[in-house]
Amino acid sequence: MANLEVVIDGDGHIFEDAEGIRRHLRSPLRDANIPKLLGVFPQLDHLHHGLMRNPEDAFGVSNGVFKDPGVGGWGEFMDKAGVESAVLYPTGGLSYGKIIDLDFAILACQAYNDWITDAYSDKDGRLHPVALIPMQEPDAAVEELRRAVNDLGMCGAMLPSTGLMTHLGAKTYWPVYAEAERLGVPLAIHGGAHHDLGMNTMNVFAATHAIGHPVGIMICLAAMLFNGVFERFPGLRVGFLEGGVGWFLMALERFNGSYEAFTPYDPRGELLALPEGMSVRDYIVSLCKQGRIRVGVEGDEPALSYAVHTAGPEAFIFSSDFPHEVNLGSIRHEIEELIEIEELAPEEKEAILWKNSLDFYNLRSVAA
Repeated sequence: MANLEVVIDGDGHIFEDAEGIRRHLRSPLRDANIPKLLGVFPQLDHLHHGLMRNPEDAFGVSNGVFKDPGVGGWGEFMDKAGVESAVLYPTGGLSYGKIIDLDFAILACQAYNDWITDAYSDKDGRLHPVALIPMQEPDAAVEELRRAVNDLGMCGAMLPSTGLMTHLGAKTYWPVYAEAERLGVPLAIHGGAHHDLGMNTMNVFAATHAIGHPVGIMICLAAMLFNGVFERFPGLRVGFLEGGVGWFLMALERFNGSYEAFTPYDPRGELLALPEGMSVRDYIVSLCKQGRIRVGVEGDEPALSYAVHTAGPEAFIFSSDFPHEVNLGSIRHEIEELIEIEELAPEEKEAILWKNSLDFYNLRSVAA
């Protein structure tokens, strides 16, 4: 019998404590003036602003007053929402790919990883932060990924969807993928910084938010897929988070048709090489069924049942996005809506609610 009482949150968030992270910076940056004034991460983009209305309690704001939920608030949320454990991603740190000083990028990622381990996972074993690794300097990213997993016990690493010097399929990043494969941990690409996606003059943030998250991660999937990353690293697992299911269905259709119409010339053998008789669509679905591609979803998406029947239940992990544009009531509603989808079998719901996150992040569950 499927267990629908368990939920593992595959994509939650924290609010960074700028001073706490600064204290974890290694000298001489610990005493520098710039981190004290600005924090360690760049602004997400020029498109985010505060002139909008959010649901009550979203982003830690209640009655107009901000309060960082912190580790205690996360524990309370999980208790009330029925969430067994959660994987934590940054907020301001979503922009870390935009750091242009290589040494600062390395030290900022180290400080963030040390801080979030101290502030969250060391205080509540149900919380599992992912690491930030300095992709600006791939050799240093390999070293920091190894340290984060082996020394800090982190469950994987996040890659930014925008901001880096080149696309994520580029050879410069292959050592990072090789190390993630060797360590047996996933990499997850997360949207949030929306610059350079063709919306630099957009005047309504709701439109920017709607477009930016799915487009950013779809570009990253295209880069990795068509540059043969999944073939070259057959043990690599990659998540694509906070874009819903619509972009993924579009990718299945568009990637398939475009590859058939414009199959690349590849004398070096470094691009996507499909198995005989397999289409791009079939290949992506096979990666999902192997647990190598995971897509973050919410419970109230109308296309979810179609997406499951198209790509299989193995493709999707439930994501709360707490404490961003949600609150306790909306999360419980999303969970209940997912459970009530008649077109999905109990085992498919179970996979989305917790089993896929359990496998993807190598977590443990009392229900397993």
